[in-house]
Amino acid sequence: MKIFINTFGSRGDIQPYIILGKTLKDKGHEVMICTGSRFESQIKEVGIEYGYITDEAFELLDADKTILEDSLGIIGVAKTSMRLIKIAKPINRKMIQNAWDAAKKFEPDLVIYHPKALGAVSIAEKFNVPAILISLIPMLAPTTEIPVIGMPNLKLGGWYNKLTYKLVILGYNSYMKDLNDIRINEMGLKKLPRGTGIAAMSDGTPTPNIHAISPHVLPTPHDWPDYYTMNGYIFMDKENDWSPPVELQAFLDAGEPPVYVGFGSMSGSNTERLTNVVIEALKQANVRGIIATGWGGLDAADLPDTLFKIEKAPHDWLFERVTAVIHHGGAGTTAAGFRAGRPTIICPFMGDQPFWGEQVEKLGVGVKTAPQKKLTSGELATAIRTVTTDTTQQEKAAALGENIQAEDGVANATATIEKIMEKHRRQAVKV
Repeated sequence: MKIFINTFGSRGDIQPYIILGKTLKDKGHEVMICTGSRFESQIKEVGIEYGYITDEAFELLDADKTILEDSLGIIGVAKTSMRLIKIAKPINRKMIQNAWDAAKKFEPDLVIYHPKALGAVSIAEKFNVPAILISLIPMLAPTTEIPVIGMPNLKLGGWYNKLTYKLVILGYNSYMKDLNDIRINEMGLKKLPRGTGIAAMSDGTPTPNIHAISPHVLPTPHDWPDYYTMNGYIFMDKENDWSPPVELQAFLDAGEPPVYVGFGSMSGSNTERLTNVVIEALKQANVRGIIATGWGGLDAADLPDTLFKIEKAPHDWLFERVTAVIHHGGAGTTAAGFRAGRPTIICPFMGDQPFWGEQVEKLGVGVKTAPQKKLTSGELATAIRTVTTDTTQQEKAAALGENIQAEDGVANATATIEKIMEKHRRQAVKV
């Protein structure tokens, strides 16, 4: 079977699909991952075919880090969405066209896609094959139990919670004109009816939605139909054979387990201020710390002996050797901290990050701070003292880690995909 995987975003949006793609390839399938060109080498390294998508969206965000900085709260989300719609439309058109060009050459039997892959459902329709959505955050599977990410929990009941998911589809509608132009002029398909093309086929049939999230972190809503599933996090095998730099290992061996701080590619518009907040908080809390500078994140220099700077290290290796983790709250980093069984402090920047901070507190495994623009060293120091001394939080974090380690999200996702394809084959035979 030829499986076309269409995804886009940061490293956390790509890595689970690479892991899934490699698993599917190892089971004998032919796999192409179509995504931003900065991930081409990583995809080819595991023997998967690469499909090109322009990196212009990344270049735009790299050039102006303030675009997403204020996307917290309903007003911030609305303002950011309007700004992005205005500047991202031509880029999105290119990305849809790129994905279609790659799919034409590949001719898939199945399309697996990320919510940002705007043309994936149309590609599946053109080839008359199934489309399966894999979500890393819950945003396209309506439920009465919780409102969609980014909307306030107003405690108005199930009707309000379910209604909020319609706002997500309204946001997608802003990009439908370009998608429909490509459908009509490039694919030879009809215009999409309203509300379809992202989480539903053009005839209104919902696409199956596999959530790569642990049910121990986010329980499966009771009102989900069976085509929505919570399958567990998709992790790569632990890098137990990874060898740390001599200096890093020496620092770890020199004293008590440190606190990890890293914000990945997140830095905000004032990197120096954020770095100073982190360093001062670690000093105030009187703990040892490892600061990961990351991909454009923190910029630490002239550190005291109690703090150590690294560019990056495998989370599955490093997190098991620290006492707590502090980060931005990206879905992938949050999952890695949970898996390691370490208490978590989330300092959100944007998007879904406040939601994961709320889940951390709800689960009793850590603390959520103010957004990074308002974060002070005093607040962060207090949070560090809490997670490094609160034995209840530490015990709950360890128990959560054990539960997640017992899951096999990639095997669960693969089994669900095979089940969906078997159902599709049976239905095709009947026809």
